[in-house]
Amino acid sequence: MESIQNHVTALVSSADTLFILLGAIMVFAMHAGFAFLEVGTVRHKNQVNALVKIMSDFGVSALVYFFFGYWFAYGVTFFDSAEVLARDNGYELVKFFFLMTFAAAIPAIISGGVAERAKFNPMLIAAALCVGLVYPFFEGLIWNGNYGFQTWLENSFGARFHDFAGSIVVHAVGGWIAFAAIVVLGSRNGRYRGGKVVAFAPSNIPLLALGAWILSIGWFGFNVMSAQAIEGISGLVAINSLMAMVGGILSALVIGKKDPGFIHNGPLAGLVAVCAGSDVMHPMGALVTGLVAGGLFVWLFITVQNKFSQFDDVLGVWPLHGVCGLWGGIAAGIFGLEAFGGLGGVSFISQLIGSLTGVTVALIGGFIVYKGVNYFAPIRLSEEDEFNGADVAIHKIGATNLTNK
Repeated sequence: MESIQNHVTALVSSADTLFILLGAIMVFAMHAGFAFLEVGTVRHKNQVNALVKIMSDFGVSALVYFFFGYWFAYGVTFFDSAEVLARDNGYELVKFFFLMTFAAAIPAIISGGVAERAKFNPMLIAAALCVGLVYPFFEGLIWNGNYGFQTWLENSFGARFHDFAGSIVVHAVGGWIAFAAIVVLGSRNGRYRGGKVVAFAPSNIPLLALGAWILSIGWFGFNVMSAQAIEGISGLVAINSLMAMVGGILSALVIGKKDPGFIHNGPLAGLVAVCAGSDVMHPMGALVTGLVAGGLFVWLFITVQNKFSQFDDVLGVWPLHGVCGLWGGIAAGIFGLEAFGGLGGVSFISQLIGSLTGVTVALIGGFIVYKGVNYFAPIRLSEEDEFNGADVAIHKIGATNLTNK
C-alpha cells in the first residue's frame, strides 16, 4: 500500500511539473507575439530594433529574475546543489520558469510604448531595474502575501485582493511603468505638426496580426496554467478567457470602425482585463468585461493620441495593459460576486484598493527608474538617429538588407 501511495505521489508531482512547464513554454511563446505586434506597428526603419529589444529584454529579465527578482518576491534562491533543486521533479525550477516569463512581459510591454526613439543600452538597464525591483515588490505583495498587505485587506474587507493571472500584477504594472517611460521620453519627432497628429501608419499589417494571434493563443496558457497544478485546472478559466477575448474583438470592431490595428488589439484588451477574475466570473460577466475593455482601449488610444501631444504611446500599451488591466482588477470585484453570477470570495473594496495600489507602485517605481537612468545615461536617441531609424543607428542593418544587391 505504501509503495502504491509513493507511486501516486510521484505521478502527481510529475504531472504538476509537466503542467506548469507547458504553461511556461506557452507564455514564453507569447514573447514572439509581443515582437511581431511591435514589428508590424512601427515604421520599417525600426523593425529590427523591435525584434532585438524583445529578445534582449527577455535574456536580461531571466538573469535578473533568477538571481534577484524571484528571491525578492518569494524568498527562494537557487544556490543549493542540483540534487536539492531537482527534488519533486524540479517543480520549483519550472515554477520559476513560468513566473519568469510573466516578469519578462514587463519590459516587452514597455517596449511597445517607447518604440522608435529610445537608445538601446539605457533601456536595457531600466528593464533590468523594473524586473529586479519594481515588479517583484508588487508581485510578492500580492502573490506571496509579503508585508501583511493581503492580511490587512482580508481582516478589513473580508477578502484578499484577487488577481488570478495578473491583470494588475503583470499587465497594469507593466502598462503604468510604460506610462512613466513614455512621459520621460516625450513624443517622436514629426509626430505632431501645427498642433495636429500626423499618423504613422503600421508598416506591416500581416505581421501585426500574427503577433496578435500568437499572443491570443498563448494567453490560454497564461490564464489556465496560472493554477500551477493539475488539480487546479478549470474549464471556467478557459471559457471566461474566450468570452472576454470575443468581447474585446466585437467592441473594437464596432467602435474602431473596422480598423485592423484596433481589431487585432481588441482581443488582447479583453484578455488583459479577464486575467484577474477568470477563475471566479460567470462567462457572461467575462463577456461584459471584454466588451468594456475593447471599448476602453479604442476610445483612450484615439483620445490620448490626438489631445496630448507629448504622450506618444506607439502601440497603445498604456490603455491596453495599464487601463484595461486596472479595469480587470476592479471587474473581478464586480462579476466575481455571487450577486452577479460569480463564485464569490472576492470583495469590491479589496479589488479597488489592490488595483490602485498596483498603479501607484508602478507609477512611482517607473518614474524613479526612468528618470534615474535618464539622468545618468540619456535614453532618447539623437534627432539624426531617430530620423535615420533605430535599425541603422543602433544595429547597423535594416529589416531588408539591400546593400549586397
